[in-house]
Amino acid sequence: MRLNLKAVKGLILFILALPSYLAYAADEYQIPKFNMHYGVTPLSKDIYFIHMTIFWICVGIGIVVFGAMLIALMYHRKSRGVKAAQFHENKTLEIFWAIVPFIILIAMAVPATIVLVRMNDYADSSLTIKITGYQWKWKYDYLDEGIGYYSNLSTSLEQINNKAPKNKWYLLEVDKPLVVPVNEKIRFVVTSNDVIHSWWVPALGIKRDAIPGFIHEAWAKIQKPGIYRGQCAELCGVNHGYMPIVVHAVTRPEFNKWVASQRQEKQQTQAAYKDKMDVAELMKIGKSSYNKYCAACHQENGMGIAPIYPALRADSVAVGKPISRHIRIVLNGVPGSAMQGFADQLTDVELAAIITYERNAWGNHTGDVVQPIDIKKEKAALTKKGDTTVNP
Repeated sequence: MRLNLKAVKGLILFILALPSYLAYAADEYQIPKFNMHYGVTPLSKDIYFIHMTIFWICVGIGIVVFGAMLIALMYHRKSRGVKAAQFHENKTLEIFWAIVPFIILIAMAVPATIVLVRMNDYADSSLTIKITGYQWKWKYDYLDEGIGYYSNLSTSLEQINNKAPKNKWYLLEVDKPLVVPVNEKIRFVVTSNDVIHSWWVPALGIKRDAIPGFIHEAWAKIQKPGIYRGQCAELCGVNHGYMPIVVHAVTRPEFNKWVASQRQEKQQTQAAYKDKMDVAELMKIGKSSYNKYCAACHQENGMGIAPIYPALRADSVAVGKPISRHIRIVLNGVPGSAMQGFADQLTDVELAAIITYERNAWGNHTGDVVQPIDIKKEKAALTKKGDTTVNP
């Protein structure tokens, strides 16, 4: 079999040109990208540079190695009458193939080490945000601003259950994004409240594991306003795919205005608090809040997901007495189970509405009504006793 030299050269040129073509096609025709994100932070760009540098080093090594093999196959094969050379213990060759790989490794290690050192330099940050992973949501606390909130998946159950068309950002949209200023160094401290999660935003060049009892740090200086999306990158349970991340980068004046609006919203929520509410209003808020916070585990129809998430329909907790048992489980969760506490996640109104809804939906019809004042009293009683556990 005779090798066609032109065909071989054409194949080599095609292979070398393929990465550039795919990068162009990804932007031009919106096909999936196969390369890393270039990103919008200095670190993400450094990481991209290191990735591409090592990629081209590997391409160069491949060209040399496979080029030598192709030359040997084409010009030094037995069919051309070439006899194999016999040589052993060639000191020059041995020194060469010891020194060259060492130089290549140094060329890889030096820039990578510089970037790693920069990645762990958290000094001189203008803003510190604590990120806490929950099953299955994120909590953001602005430690310098005194504000905090939970960020939940906002994709509707209708879309998830294929009852409505899926939009562009299906499972990548939240009710409250993380808002940060551009062109400022932001320090993130990442932890978890239950199991291991991972806060990952490719455009920022950040991926930090959130581990209970540990604090991991990261930082970013976003250079371009915009919306950047990510996801939990650690398998954390049945709804792992339902805890997206959305970062909204804005200018400093816009950020200051947003912080002021958050503080005002908190004051308005406190001012609008009611001890007692109409049953119809409680049921309406309860259904909406249940579908948002509880339905992912216990299902929209209250049937649960056996054996991990029990059904609430005709359940001894949801229809049994005393009601305080039901309230305490919702407030504190159940130790040793996937049921987390919602005392610090939801308002007294939302908690009262959810419990009222659970006791009167899906045919439970207990007629029981839990008011916000009942939640407040139960919280006060638990705080006085120092009781943070529940006997289910």
